Amino acid sequence: MKDRHGLLSAPIGRVLLNMSLPNLIGIITLLGSSLVDTFFISRLGTQSLAAISFTFPVTLVISSIAIGIGAGVSANLGRLIGAGQAAQARVFLHDALLLTLLLVSLLSLLGSLCIRPLFGLLGANQGSLPLIQEYMSFWYLGAPLLVLLMVGIQGLRSTGDTRSPATIMALAALINLILDPLLIFGLGPFPRLEIQGAAIATLVSWLLALSLCGYLLAIKHKMLTFAGVTLARLKHNWHRLAHIAQPAALMNLINPLANAVLMAMLARIDHGAVAAFGAGTRLESVLLIVVMALSSSLMPFIAQNLGANQAERAKQALLMALKFVLLFQSLLYLPIALFATQLAQLFSSDPLVIEWLSFYLLVLPCAYGPLGVVIIVATALNAYHRPMSSLVINLCRLLLIMLPLAALGSYIGGVKGLLLALPITNIFMGLACYVLATRISESPKVAALA
Repeated sequence: MKDRHGLLSAPIGRVLLNMSLPNLIGIITLLGSSLVDTFFISRLGTQSLAAISFTFPVTLVISSIAIGIGAGVSANLGRLIGAGQAAQARVFLHDALLLTLLLVSLLSLLGSLCIRPLFGLLGANQGSLPLIQEYMSFWYLGAPLLVLLMVGIQGLRSTGDTRSPATIMALAALINLILDPLLIFGLGPFPRLEIQGAAIATLVSWLLALSLCGYLLAIKHKMLTFAGVTLARLKHNWHRLAHIAQPAALMNLINPLANAVLMAMLARIDHGAVAAFGAGTRLESVLLIVVMALSSSLMPFIAQNLGANQAERAKQALLMALKFVLLFQSLLYLPIALFATQLAQLFSSDPLVIEWLSFYLLVLPCAYGPLGVVIIVATALNAYHRPMSSLVINLCRLLLIMLPLAALGSYIGGVKGLLLALPITNIFMGLACYVLATRISESPKVAALA
């Protein structure tokens, strides 16, 4: 397979920049689509907004599975492509998509049969349950489409093509933006379906985006072949996929769980701090968007170069990315710190919330550089086929350091003590991960299996 996008030969900085810019656009589009859904549903009233909020834990689990499988696809396909094993890459992608379809279809079927008992257990009342039923019945129907789409996009990225995934995500967001008001409010010839209309709009956008993704994979890039079912081959490829996918999915679930624990700690001190923390975490996802775009580019770059036995080039890209993240996030911190109060006032008029959020913006973003290092190294470890090391890093950061330090900080200094524990943790782990990155090397065992 040709080095179409220069991952194996072009200047490292230029390649990562060319790959990361479309990723950045795609992530912005994805965030915007989520905000659009929430905005239109909020127009229906508090009950509808509460109902959609109850769905987040379930949608998070499915999304985590998709991210895990996507990481497994990107790491394995990148190596196969880098090694010039195009035929094996096509078969591997086929087997990965088959597993995705079977697994998520089964989970969706079980979920659709348990909507009322599950969400009742989560605390939904009799007013919210019918709305949740309307929304989730269609969401579960589209869940296999969503996960196939996310995995397919990782398949495209593994070739070095990040522009097509950005186009696909933009298409899905545009379709959703057009259909949301039409189906939710019944504009023109469309019936008023309210919260059910939001789910249908999302389903249609996923279906059309998946169709385009399938065309690009199978026809344009010739990355997908319809292979016959061979149990021995399926077992082998699914095992390779699960080696990366299981830890990656679990890692993606740990962060929101840790945030939930932190919010519970804050709730025992001050409910205004909970509101400030919630707003702060939303801002954090925006402030780290460049890190996320770069990490998405780095995975296929490292995987392809390791597959092509260019370990030194892979390591150079990793260290270059870490230095860029540290510099970029440090420069970004300056305006955030300077206008912390003004930013906080955009989210609330409550003086106490403004005070806590201003403090959040003063202390947490100063460590977003080291946090970016942790994110980049965790992604790179998946490309090096060391997913358990990636998982251990996050477990240590969140469970062994951050949460105990936050508990101690809250005991000593209340809200400020708890918040200070977070950047301290990130600085410490960022330093440790940077040292790890300077010493990382290709495992001879993994290289032999690739």
